[in-house]
Amino acid sequence: MFTLKFWKAATERAVKSGAQFVVLTIGGGAVAGATGNETINAFLLDYPTLGGVFLGGAILSYLTSLISAPLGGDGPSLAGESIE
Repeated sequence: MFTLKFWKAATERAVKSGAQFVVLTIGGGAVAGATGNETINAFLLDYPTLGGVFLGGAILSYLTSLISAPLGGDGPSLAGESIE
């Protein structure tokens, strides 16, 4: 957990998780249009909300990596995969 390799792998996982949270939020229609009838486009998205959603997903991923580290070996995964 105290290696650069661990934090690189944890950061990759956090970015992926944050992006998944954003896609889920957009797909759920939580940040597009006032009535929900509009087509989702870049001008209708609420970027501060999406930034917060991304950050929340990334933080949850980092916390999961920290909790998993003592149980899964030298990587941020419970599967015990090596991060060589």
